[in-house]
Amino acid sequence: MSELTKPLPVGEANKRPRVVIVGAGFGGLHAALALRNLTVDVTVVDRRNHHTFQPLLYQVALAVLSPADIAQPIRTILRHQTHTEVLMDEVAAIDVEARRVTLASGTQLGYDYLVLATGATHSYFGKNEWAPFAPGLKSIEDALEIRRRVLLAFELAERHMQEHGWHPPLNFVIIGGGPTGVELAGAISDIAKLYMKHDFRHIDPSKARVMLLDNGPRVLAAYPEDLSAKAERELFQLGVEVHTKSHVTNVGAGWVEANDQRIEAAVILWAAGVQASPLGKMLGAPMDKRGCVIVDANLNPPGLPEVFVLGDLAHFEQDGRQVPGVAQPAMQMGDHVGKMIAADLARQQRPAFRYFDKGDMATIGRMAAVAKVEWPFKAHLSGFPAWLTWIAVHIFFLIGFRNRIAVFWQWVWNYFMFRSSARLITGDQRLPGWQDQIDAGPAPAEEARTVEVR
Repeated sequence: MSELTKPLPVGEANKRPRVVIVGAGFGGLHAALALRNLTVDVTVVDRRNHHTFQPLLYQVALAVLSPADIAQPIRTILRHQTHTEVLMDEVAAIDVEARRVTLASGTQLGYDYLVLATGATHSYFGKNEWAPFAPGLKSIEDALEIRRRVLLAFELAERHMQEHGWHPPLNFVIIGGGPTGVELAGAISDIAKLYMKHDFRHIDPSKARVMLLDNGPRVLAAYPEDLSAKAERELFQLGVEVHTKSHVTNVGAGWVEANDQRIEAAVILWAAGVQASPLGKMLGAPMDKRGCVIVDANLNPPGLPEVFVLGDLAHFEQDGRQVPGVAQPAMQMGDHVGKMIAADLARQQRPAFRYFDKGDMATIGRMAAVAKVEWPFKAHLSGFPAWLTWIAVHIFFLIGFRNRIAVFWQWVWNYFMFRSSARLITGDQRLPGWQDQIDAGPAPAEEARTVEVR
């Protein structure tokens, strides 16, 4: 067995411990960076060659930014860490007894420490057949598919109006009222009413309907009630129809059923639920109902002190509550892995992990956002001040100086010129259910709609 595949017992004399990090999202990347000054060998494994700044994925999906603005090659980020290697591959199996990871390519990696940070994926609550009709947003590929569908809906409507004098309703339905759903709804309304208003000759994009459906009593349910109410009002001002207590029972090609009503839709987007990466099952450790691995104060599953589980994949509780699976805890967990391995190397006790909540924020549209600030002061912000805070925070955390400059310039250009250079349609030029609506013929004029906002 080669040195690469041979498991290396922790603490073996004259051996540099090997750390295998699976996943180069926020948790995995921060873990790799936190190990840069330690005497360890690091292998980072990811099925993609780039790190994606997920909080801005929706801006790629709605053609405000290009993929390269929010992504950076993993090798470039870690290029100065000579003891770190990067493999573009997937994990096929984990043997915790032998301390060995088997990759899809057949390569086997022995480890002293294993860091799992593979995040989460979409959850359709057992209705995976809905996925082709209602894509979610977790990757660059997802964002490009959403961009294709949204932009294509306007193009197909323009073409059909020019040829036949009518077009199917431009209804955009977003299922799920969390941060992703709110951001998508606000951004679609923005591009329809502001960025496209002078681009078409036969249709009026501003008349597109954007509907946000949520099963709960309010949007942004994890936020304080006052910010949730402000978010709903700002969505209303953007023309978004907010329908809370809307239980979706079925999704098909170009339609959604909710509360026994059928809604015709040009585009349906899914933002209603996530589930942990299936990789956690390979550990044989206890998991919660979402597939998250239950970890202790050292981010270890029971009985596996050499395995760290981070981010969306970890079920970590603090003060009686589960820490949310968002970027901020994942980054802090990754940083803490470096501290714990450093303590092991120094033969000291590992420090317990404690999440430092700096706040949460969600953008709603142009110059509109809500923010719960916990540090350096406590405040609830909304509107333009929250939007400025959101911009500053997201640009600060973007990986790579070039990315920060590109994103800032793109935002400034779009803000003053109402233009976007990323409105490109690639791939298939069909939408699920569009032809069915054409075959059904023009629908009666829609009644005036009302939106109830608390």
